[in-house]
Amino acid sequence: MTVDSELFMPKNKAPKMDDLDYIPVDLSPEERSELEDIRRRKGVLLQEIQRLREELREAILEVEGLESSTEGSKTLQKSRHVAMGRKKFNMDPKKGITFLVENELLRHTPEDIAQFLYKGEGLNKTAIGDYLGERDDFNIKVLQAFVDLHEFTDLNLVQALRQFLWSFRLPGEAQKIDRMMEAFAQRYCHCNPGVFQSTDTCYVLSFAIIMLNTSLHNPNVRDKPGLDRFISMNRGINEGGDLPEELLRNLYESIKNEPFKIPEDDGNDLTHTFFNPDREGWLLKLGGRVKTWKRRWFILTDNCLYYFEYTTDKEPRGIIPLENLSIREVEDPRKPNCFELYIPNNRGQLIKACKTEADGRVVEGNHMVYRISAPTPEEKDEWIHSIKSAVSVDPFYEMLAARKKRISLKKKEEQP
Repeated sequence: MTVDSELFMPKNKAPKMDDLDYIPVDLSPEERSELEDIRRRKGVLLQEIQRLREELREAILEVEGLESSTEGSKTLQKSRHVAMGRKKFNMDPKKGITFLVENELLRHTPEDIAQFLYKGEGLNKTAIGDYLGERDDFNIKVLQAFVDLHEFTDLNLVQALRQFLWSFRLPGEAQKIDRMMEAFAQRYCHCNPGVFQSTDTCYVLSFAIIMLNTSLHNPNVRDKPGLDRFISMNRGINEGGDLPEELLRNLYESIKNEPFKIPEDDGNDLTHTFFNPDREGWLLKLGGRVKTWKRRWFILTDNCLYYFEYTTDKEPRGIIPLENLSIREVEDPRKPNCFELYIPNNRGQLIKACKTEADGRVVEGNHMVYRISAPTPEEKDEWIHSIKSAVSVDPFYEMLAARKKRISLKKKEEQP
């Protein structure tokens, strides 16, 4: 709001000499007295006008100050609500989105929510992945809009995967991974028509690249695949035909020279991971090398079993991935209510797990089996049931096998 400088000015220009300032010589004393009275009243009016002008200016400035203060307060309040919405999202993605929508900070459209996730300011990358992987119709539309925000034109498949996998963290659930990688493959093929015969080809090769990255750069994998094996494992995936060896060689060398950068979340990551576990409680665990029983706080979530020394610890002492493990009840002469995690048909290999030593070093676990004792028979049964529900084989191989079978069947159907 500003003061109009013409508000108090006459419409026509003022004359060079005010008529009231000129006193004709032929006026009578009464007329002169009346004229002087008019002049005096004119002076009073001018002073009053000037005073009113000053008051009006002050009032306008005060209003502008109040408006500015109100706007500043609204902006601050909005920023606080946005920050609160991000925190809620990191703890529970759906509740966070609902909060932002209800406070009119986000429109409830797939495009607006996708843009919010794509920018990712202050958002936990694991939470983004969990939200995008949900299977309800609205989340699937958000996933599609999110993937469409990525521009893959003229990028090779490794470059596109680097960009895509940096914008969130892949969830652990096989069906979620399948939906997200399917959307990626469709987007890549749309941006680069003619590179692959179908989205199935792009899908399978994308997984082969992700597994190659793990095999080449995970220190726990001793058998590193060479170029020839990578080419061999991808034979026949291009609608029954082979992809150009030069293409596969370039992809292999790219991963070999530079592994994928996986986004690391801040401290909220652990909070999110352990916020809503499948099961948690105190159990006794038998040591690997030194056979002593130690009381640990166990948390079952995301197909992993985590154990802590204290419930207040921010980071686990050990992590046991449950993929490809089995569970069984066992009798132990020293402890009741025991069960074991083990590798079926084990030929002497250790379970792939890790633990943190007292000096802070993270080392590979040294258990061929994990023997655990529950406080009561009922709790033992509940833990066994919960772990059985969480145990699964590696989802990558399941999905790859299904997709390769689809390609093979499609090729057979096309043959005369």
